[in-house]
Amino acid sequence: MPIPIGSLKPGKAIIYNDELYIITKCEHSKLARGAAFCRTKLKNFKTGQTMECTLRDSDKIEEAFIDKRTLQFSYRDDNIFHFMDMETYEDMVLDSDIIGDQNIFLKDNLELIGLFYQDSLISFELPSSVDLKVIETAPGAKGDTVKMATKQAKLETGMLIQVPLFIESGETIKVDTRTREYVGRA
Repeated sequence: MPIPIGSLKPGKAIIYNDELYIITKCEHSKLARGAAFCRTKLKNFKTGQTMECTLRDSDKIEEAFIDKRTLQFSYRDDNIFHFMDMETYEDMVLDSDIIGDQNIFLKDNLELIGLFYQDSLISFELPSSVDLKVIETAPGAKGDTVKMATKQAKLETGMLIQVPLFIESGETIKVDTRTREYVGRA
């Protein structure tokens, strides 16, 4: 059943042109005598590509019902990532094309939210921050504390980020998954 464009908002999953999308940006407009329309930015769940389009009430837009379940990351096998459903203990897989650059946050036993459409795993949501171990970083120099000085650190997943000078190799730190920045010690 088609939905009106007035109910579109960021984060809503829709079916448009027989493809599954999530709305990442949405701007509603109404001109004087014309029909209302909505400028949107849509992200395709299958390909990960984004597109900008203008939607009108005459467009066939259906709401997609996305089910959310708790998953645990198990392991990576070449370009395939394995997850375990925490309720059924079933093995779920996603291809690296779908995961994209979010793989730098995936470590063994990480719990996350799996997004399912028609009982099929299509994507996942990361927690707001992840605890990762610092593998390699230069030692901090004393006296460099006039301003918030940082240095580069390599984390256990291969990710490189800027951390304060007092962070040493072997420490576990919190990393924000949205900004990819250091938050604090774990």
